[in-house]
Amino acid sequence: MTVKLPPALQKALEEELRTVAHKSLAGAAEALSRRYRSASSAPAGKMGPLLTSGDEVTAYAAARLPATFAAIHGALQQVKEVLPSLQPATLVDAGAGPGTVMWAATTLWPGITRITLLERDINMIALGQRLAEAGDASLKEAAWLKLDLSQPGWEMEVSPAELVTASYVLGELPDGQREAFIARLWDLTQQVLVVIEPGTPTGFGNVRRARELLLKSGAHIIAPCPGEHAGPCPMVGDDWCHFSRRVERSRLHRQLKAGDLSYEDEKYSYIAASRGAAEVVVPGRIIRHPQIRKGHIYLQTCKGNELVGTVVTRADRELYKKGRDARWGAIWPPQPQ
Repeated sequence: MTVKLPPALQKALEEELRTVAHKSLAGAAEALSRRYRSASSAPAGKMGPLLTSGDEVTAYAAARLPATFAAIHGALQQVKEVLPSLQPATLVDAGAGPGTVMWAATTLWPGITRITLLERDINMIALGQRLAEAGDASLKEAAWLKLDLSQPGWEMEVSPAELVTASYVLGELPDGQREAFIARLWDLTQQVLVVIEPGTPTGFGNVRRARELLLKSGAHIIAPCPGEHAGPCPMVGDDWCHFSRRVERSRLHRQLKAGDLSYEDEKYSYIAASRGAAEVVVPGRIIRHPQIRKGHIYLQTCKGNELVGTVVTRADRELYKKGRDARWGAIWPPQPQ
């Protein structure tokens, strides 16, 4: 499944890119890429600010916003699938960047009318506000709070919300602050909390720890874990739970990233915690790309307490057809509509 940015956001982003000379933008993108690569090998919590100029903020949005939108949309879509009655009117997004979460969330839940975005970078806030001018009234009227989430007391500035999110934030916090951060997010959550991180072993490690903390706080883990599994995660050793979404690349996006492909894949890990139980029973979830072979399909699935390899043959024509259409991250076996 290839994800596209909302047309209004795509147009606003392209207009933003035209305000910066391509050479300057490409240079900022390359500098940003180098710093991210060096930061990935730095001690946890020692990264410091990665964005130092308006051009770098624009470069970040051009290079990363489409992919992070796809990942965020994918995680939130799974929440909607297991909790179809959820109709949040309020959203708090911690570590909002240019407002990517609010764009993804409002495409799935257009009834969101009160949005609060927490971001420490003033240039990022300014960019997010400019992009939001292309959106609906709820986006234009979103409250942007300049807050440093690594400092104590930030939650005192924020009202609780039905939907609370934090995407690509845990990895930027020092090790000793993550537990308190998750606890503060959960305190602000009236219905559902969604935490999204890069689909790397480190990103998954942060998500797994968040899961453990939320379970201790009495949360229901509604996704991606099947059946609200509350025991130890069966992913061990070098394995890690992550998913992938494909996003369409615009011409400007391809030029900036010096790529020829019309798409890119974003891998992510996430956890969704709810105050109440899931409404849809999830017997299992596909945790790798389905392998379509001669006469059968092989699916690697998580059943909650164990990982199970499932073979679907042509003998079961209906299930085989569903297997051919199945995607990484989907519920398996499919539940009746």
